[in-house]
Amino acid sequence: MPGRIVCFVVAALTAATLVGPTPPAAAQGSLSVYCSVQLEWCQALANEFTRQSGIKVSITQKGSGEVFAQVKAEAANPRADVWFGGTGDPHLQAAEEGLTTAYRSPTLAQLHPWAVRQAEQSGYRTVGIYMGALGFSFNTELLKKKGVAPPRCWADLLQPALRGEVQMANPASSGTAYTAVATVVQLMGEAKAFEYLTRLHANVNQYTKSGVAPAKAVARGETLVGISFLHDVVTEAVAGFPVGSVAPCEGTGYEIGSMSIVNGARNLEGARKFVDWALTAPAQSLGARSKQFQVPSNRNAEIPKESPKLSEMKLIDYDFKKYGSSAERRRLLDKWDREVNALPR
Repeated sequence: MPGRIVCFVVAALTAATLVGPTPPAAAQGSLSVYCSVQLEWCQALANEFTRQSGIKVSITQKGSGEVFAQVKAEAANPRADVWFGGTGDPHLQAAEEGLTTAYRSPTLAQLHPWAVRQAEQSGYRTVGIYMGALGFSFNTELLKKKGVAPPRCWADLLQPALRGEVQMANPASSGTAYTAVATVVQLMGEAKAFEYLTRLHANVNQYTKSGVAPAKAVARGETLVGISFLHDVVTEAVAGFPVGSVAPCEGTGYEIGSMSIVNGARNLEGARKFVDWALTAPAQSLGARSKQFQVPSNRNAEIPKESPKLSEMKLIDYDFKKYGSSAERRRLLDKWDREVNALPR
């Protein structure tokens, strides 16, 4: 995702206007939302909520790791009311650290059990809004030209033919990449997982800031392979780029994209209204209309036919409670930075 994009959305307007740094939300009549999904979806949410509620919305778009760091830095003087989207692990960490506030929306009854479980585990300080599986993207044209078979398994990313041809995000700034690290730890055990990540490091050409960047780079021929959420790869394929995707054969992790109300929100009433609305089927269907292909948490929301078929994948029993905890997440990130990122390539 881009570094920081702010759009102010007024009820009378149909398009967002990009401006400078986000001001604090006023006590009444406006809402500040930190948004960790694609810009198109952020804008659609802001436009439609403003149209329906009359509440002016400002959006700051950043990756989930970046938003977590910002919410934590602003804890003494919160500048956001709601944090929408991004992987659930940093939302759970924020809940554990008291950076978000409890709210039990009446819309919970309409959600899939996995979304409700996310709320229960956090003491109702966050809630699931979508689900998506981790996998690989690959550029079909470049692989054919180089005579390299598409990767099908985690082990395939280590092959010499992919040296300098794999891209993933930095797990400190990207929830996608943290999910990847936590996934291989759960699949292989920590010692073997970090041995794997160390060997993979030699094949990585760049650790990007955002989790969606590798899929975009693959689509545009800037790298052969990316570690991405599969729904982000579908977005590129639907746009006409020569990309394929696969869920790794050994098993893969997944995200429960989440939404939280920031503790100390200046417009708590507006934040609750936004959460109630964002959990409804019509609001969640805005994701599909913005060409985003996650599986929504509301049972009645539109699921695009292009969305990855989670039932056909070997999903691990991802331990959100453990890997979303503050201590474990911080420990793994520090270890990755020390033992993997610090290595030469």
